[in-house]
Amino acid sequence: MDDDVAATQHTPLDAPGRSPRTDQAVQDDAEGDHGVAHMKWWGWGREGVGFDHRDKPRLRPFVLEQVDVDLDTPGGAVLDFADLPVPASRAPRELLDALASVVGARYVLTSAMERVVHTYGKSLTDLLRLRAGDLPRTPDVVVYPGDEDDVRGVLDAVVAAGAVLVPFGGGSSISGSLHPPAQEERPVVSLDLGRMNRVLEIDEESRLARVQGGVLGPDLEEQLGARGFTMGHTPDSFTHSTLGGWIATRSSGAQSDKYGDISDLTRALRVVQPGRTVVTRPVPSQATGPSVREMLIGSEGRLGVITEAWVQVHRLPEKREILGYFFPTFDAGVAAMRDIAESDAATTLTRVSDARETAFSFATRKKSRGVSKLVSKGLMAVLRRKGWDLEEVCLSFVGFEGGPASVKADQAVVKDLVKRHGGVVVGKGPGQLYDQKKFDTPYIRDFLLDRGALADVSDTAARWSQLLPLYRHVREEADRAFARVGVKGWIMCHLSHSYHGGACLYFTFAFRQTSDTPLVEYGVVKSAVQQAFVDAGGTLSHHHAVGVEHAPWLAQDISPAGREMLGEVFAAVDPDGQLNPGSVVG
Repeated sequence: MDDDVAATQHTPLDAPGRSPRTDQAVQDDAEGDHGVAHMKWWGWGREGVGFDHRDKPRLRPFVLEQVDVDLDTPGGAVLDFADLPVPASRAPRELLDALASVVGARYVLTSAMERVVHTYGKSLTDLLRLRAGDLPRTPDVVVYPGDEDDVRGVLDAVVAAGAVLVPFGGGSSISGSLHPPAQEERPVVSLDLGRMNRVLEIDEESRLARVQGGVLGPDLEEQLGARGFTMGHTPDSFTHSTLGGWIATRSSGAQSDKYGDISDLTRALRVVQPGRTVVTRPVPSQATGPSVREMLIGSEGRLGVITEAWVQVHRLPEKREILGYFFPTFDAGVAAMRDIAESDAATTLTRVSDARETAFSFATRKKSRGVSKLVSKGLMAVLRRKGWDLEEVCLSFVGFEGGPASVKADQAVVKDLVKRHGGVVVGKGPGQLYDQKKFDTPYIRDFLLDRGALADVSDTAARWSQLLPLYRHVREEADRAFARVGVKGWIMCHLSHSYHGGACLYFTFAFRQTSDTPLVEYGVVKSAVQQAFVDAGGTLSHHHAVGVEHAPWLAQDISPAGREMLGEVFAAVDPDGQLNPGSVVG
């Protein structure tokens, strides 16, 4: 891990990086002997890991100027775990006994820490509620199955008891798809698949792997890598999300240009439903009516529990490089990404940041010295002489994989297209830095939240012809929302995940909290951004799922009839609403 995000000791209340205390006995109780590690209850990542800005001299003045937040301000107080108003478990003894008879008593847990960890995901809304002690409803019991038979037995027990089941992977959801409805009166069971974490089989000739749904990204790649393979799926949540979670939320990884989204990678599924198990076959294509596999992908637990999947895997590449490029404007960068997508170059990722995100990236750099400093100054001087407005410079990354000859050929094609749109090649340095930092963003968000800044992300996708008008519309609507809240806000964007007909636009926004109702302030901006997506012809989300936070825009995205049809499918499989009720369609 890059040393920008490094292990730190818990610090006093008035020191930078302050985090809530978790009594060690309570933490040990949560971890128990089930062997599954979780993120900290109050934020992203493991306990003792966080972001530090002090070795980035340009970041503090940048954030102070743009959103009026001083990063040297001590982190604000967050409730200690002992002070959380955790509701008592409502699980009846009969249900607990039934669950223990399936998985064993050691894997049926009702401790406060276990239930809190499994109540929310990691959206900004989730963290604001949790840090404020807003726990109107928690799971009543957390169960850790060891295999598909356990999952089937647990679901049978839940159905028989008239309870509710919420599948849980890594807990990284940012769309509100994990927490039980506040008004839910039935017992709620959180089914944590963390023990189901193995690659069961690799068909090397077909380049397919059969994998359990609870495996985390790093563990999956380690097991595949030992056999010389990779799945190539690296979403921002990679370190703390699972294969089953990726499939349930229609995830997309940074290298989707080559490997595809999770819907492309997933070739077959095993999904446990009430009274039955859906099994599809790992064939390359099939004409079997409407795709059951596609119906299950993105179902967010509403159609059952994903226990296994056959996924595409690739041989580890001989060579892998990410190169950096500069463009004089965002328009030029977007046009170049479109041409690269249309070209013969086989890239793994194509990404270009707008001028604002580029400026933020520059601000997060450590102080350069020696040759590096001279090279950086020299390049900027060259761009200035070329007539570039350095305030509009846009940073881009393009990834390449394969044998040396194919990588060289692809880089030559991309270089020509970049130059055609007025861009310049920067080299390997920025790409190496991006590769190191790509999983760090949530830590920065939490660091800002500790200091009174509300920062979040929203993603969409649209046709190439709509991308720039959509981009401008979203920025305009976000600025209007900042004005309504009465704050100085910041919104930035990058293009990524290029396709034949369009691409993803990924927005990040931030502003300083100015009242004791941060959820209201945040809601004004978040809603404006989401509404701007659908008004300008985009989708409500490219890879962050629907959950409950994006559900208000679903009918506008897929039509009222489409939303109604989804509800009918959910009701047909789960007529009593016992599978993650409220997610996707309320």
